[in-house]
Amino acid sequence: MTRMPVLYLSHGAPPLADDAVWTAELARWSAELPRPEAILMVSAHWEEAPLSIGATRPVPLVYDFWGFPEHYYRVRYDAPGAPDLASDVSKLIPGVHRDEDRGLDHGAYVPLVEMYPDADVPVLQMSMPTLDPERLLEIGRTLAPLRDQGVLIVGSGFTTHNLRAMSPAPDAPAPAWSAEFAEWTGRAVEGGDIDALLDFRAKAPAARIAHPRTEHFAPLFVALGADADAPSGARSVIDGYWFGMAKRSFQFG
Repeated sequence: MTRMPVLYLSHGAPPLADDAVWTAELARWSAELPRPEAILMVSAHWEEAPLSIGATRPVPLVYDFWGFPEHYYRVRYDAPGAPDLASDVSKLIPGVHRDEDRGLDHGAYVPLVEMYPDADVPVLQMSMPTLDPERLLEIGRTLAPLRDQGVLIVGSGFTTHNLRAMSPAPDAPAPAWSAEFAEWTGRAVEGGDIDALLDFRAKAPAARIAHPRTEHFAPLFVALGADADAPSGARSVIDGYWFGMAKRSFQFG
């Protein structure tokens, strides 16, 4: 079985579906990937300790956003559950909590709608039990064997994420804080500088503006960990900005 790559992607808000450039980028990316047996999603929008895994049967999506037009709340993504993957995660990480009522949140289903629109790949979502980079890196290392079972591990966040400092239009020029942080992240990820990334709050330019709270950067560390023991090379697959926030997304392997 082909060893699957690992992804960190900037997932966008529900209006991502209206952005023709971004949707095309995600669709093209998925078309270039080996077909996964299952997908393990780690989204910025599910923080829960102890580490938890979501439903392994069809349940409603989690529309975890407010104030959007009604049609965004009618989106469906009826992917199969992944009970076998849930069992494998539970074996790798003892003490995992199971929440069979927890559906996919928008950090999971928004990109999946574009990448796997037929909803024919089993999907399991996993929580982040912490935002500590080193602990998330170790979780990623623990999950790495899943790659050899055809599992696509996806960290879904946003390379820069400051809603209070968003630009006024989707195609507005990137503010300096966003561009500087994104460029630093790109160099560190592609250069394999995990130590610098773990200490990004101190070492990256404009880190506290780019991420007033770090939940959207945190899934990157799960992805880094899943590739850390046998580094397979990282590359930036999607670049550019949306309302001034960096869409930069990476593939490992």
